[in-house]
Amino acid sequence: MRILWTVQVMIALLTLVGAVERIEQQPRQTRPRWATRQEPAPEPPPPADRDLEIAAQFAPIIHQGLNGHPRFDYITNFDFDGDWRGDNNWQNAENSAHALRAYVYYSVIETDTHYFIHYAVFHPRDYKGGLFQSWLLAEAVRRAQEQLRNNLPPEAEDLTLSHENDMEGCLVVVEKRGPSLDEALVVFVETMAHNTFNLYRAPNEPIRIGSVISTEGSHPVLFCEPKGHGLFAYTGQPNQLKDATRGALVYHSTGQAEDPEQATDKRVGYRLAPIYETLWPRARANAAETYGEVKDFGSFSIRVLENGQVVEKQPSIRSLGAAFLGAVGAANKARPPWGWFDYRERQQLKGEWFFDPANT
Repeated sequence: MRILWTVQVMIALLTLVGAVERIEQQPRQTRPRWATRQEPAPEPPPPADRDLEIAAQFAPIIHQGLNGHPRFDYITNFDFDGDWRGDNNWQNAENSAHALRAYVYYSVIETDTHYFIHYAVFHPRDYKGGLFQSWLLAEAVRRAQEQLRNNLPPEAEDLTLSHENDMEGCLVVVEKRGPSLDEALVVFVETMAHNTFNLYRAPNEPIRIGSVISTEGSHPVLFCEPKGHGLFAYTGQPNQLKDATRGALVYHSTGQAEDPEQATDKRVGYRLAPIYETLWPRARANAAETYGEVKDFGSFSIRVLENGQVVEKQPSIRSLGAAFLGAVGAANKARPPWGWFDYRERQQLKGEWFFDPANT
């Protein structure tokens, strides 16, 4: 048995080394800086209603790939099972008594020239690898850290297969073109997939950075992988759909949290849920039943639009829940949007992509 264990660990470490080498070989991306204009913005309605209006106007259309366990690929809310515990979501996802109704989380930051809208999709399981293989890889990383006295590349800590809870998402950047939301245009979309940001530009965007993403009206069109749930621009190409062996659902923002198991076709309506009224309060309270990791995010200096005026603020974030509590597979590997990062850009301030998107 000891020989078998040694062989397994060696295989895992070889896999780890190969993965780290592939990480280091991947090119870094660049992002545009945002120009500012001096035109005054129109008088906004109350913030909560205004944010929802903005988020609904540009909410993505999501083609959700389905694999061998379609139920585990349904987009839903963290508390689908009626509680905010993170360490029972894997198990409860199997229980058909818990409807996996469709929700997408959102938050909005407005400047004098742009809207920056974050969207986050949650799945109770990331099941892209077997549980034993996931545990073995995590154990190999832990042992390698001990042997190298914590000098293992930081990317290695994020190498995982299956894990409880999964949250990926995107940032939609919208340029204001006048007083009406109907005049505003999506210019860039940046998606999160497995600790990598993927930058896309709108078809008519003159700044030639990133690949082109398609839109339907004012809505970017995305593809969510089955099993691992990384988000990318939707292409519909065979290579993108190869793992969607059970087809795909198409999620649209309708204001209704529909149950995909009750859908008569492949179209499912989702409801937008405000991050600052759901995930955020529990993160601020360091709720141990929801978050398994806490980080100190320090302070930021940001410029936002309030009542038609640009205001500079220095919010003190400090201690904040940064990873969801998960016990199955690799522990505590799913993160809320303020915990997302690109492993190629570790020099970025923690949380800057979420708290200050205009500067990243």
